[in-house]
Amino acid sequence: MQIKELIKSRIIIFGSNGMLGQRLTKVLSSKEVELLASSFEDFSYNEKVEYQKCDITDRNKIKKLIFDFCPDFIINAAAYTNVDKSETERETAWRVNVKAVEYMAESARILDSHIIHISSDYIFDGENGPYIENVHPNPIGYYGRTKLASENVLKLYSVKHTIIRTNVLYGPTHFGRPDFVKWVIDSLKNKNQIRIVTDQINNPTFIDDLVQAIIKIMELGKEGTYNIGGPDFLSRFDFTIKIADYFNLDKSLVIPIITKELNQPARRPLKSGLITIKAQSELGYRPHSIEDTFRIIKEEFNI
Repeated sequence: MQIKELIKSRIIIFGSNGMLGQRLTKVLSSKEVELLASSFEDFSYNEKVEYQKCDITDRNKIKKLIFDFCPDFIINAAAYTNVDKSETERETAWRVNVKAVEYMAESARILDSHIIHISSDYIFDGENGPYIENVHPNPIGYYGRTKLASENVLKLYSVKHTIIRTNVLYGPTHFGRPDFVKWVIDSLKNKNQIRIVTDQINNPTFIDDLVQAIIKIMELGKEGTYNIGGPDFLSRFDFTIKIADYFNLDKSLVIPIITKELNQPARRPLKSGLITIKAQSELGYRPHSIEDTFRIIKEEFNI
């Protein structure tokens, strides 16, 4: 592998206050790069890093920010991720997930910047997963349609880009809403029953593994599409039981149900998950075991 140093690389992180953005900002701020964090909020969760508020649905604002900074890499960790609300708030979902990517691509093409864009397994229908990168997409909900459209925008603009598809992202994040693991821990510690589906299959992605994959893509200058996920394919219910077992919580509070019982507005891909052989061979991607990820979470949160 031909690895280049990221020293003095100029990197913008959009969505820097979100779950992935926080972790990316923290890790990249420890490297010798010129980093700009950006989100739609008036404040940053990392005061040590240069921060600019930006509404990525405003074409003029996003282009000005990019042109002023002249990045080598643009990491798009921003997204409208509410799967159910995407069915009714379609205009908002499209503006955030598709139009914003178009504005980034317009600017990146002029500056020859490399866009690293986070996509989702929701571009697939969940009929025959897990999936490799070249399977024909077939989203069954509006959120998935916007994520597929965002991928197509990058291809249409012929800009340097890497698409990372991931699923069920979890890991230590200290601000904003808790990830799935923290939510399960908090719920069971408070003796709350939780209803968890048995018929949604994924390979949950540890946030630090995703961050390291992004860094490796920048070091190698890799373009194209990569699946990034965990090493284990299991149902959301089985994942929850593993959490309860590891943290010595009462798993009798975990009630198995099927997805139909939730009566959610948006359909979910059921038999999903992402095969990561390409990332393993081309990026040297080696995800943590689930038990190792729990150990890291336990240490970071002092659980």
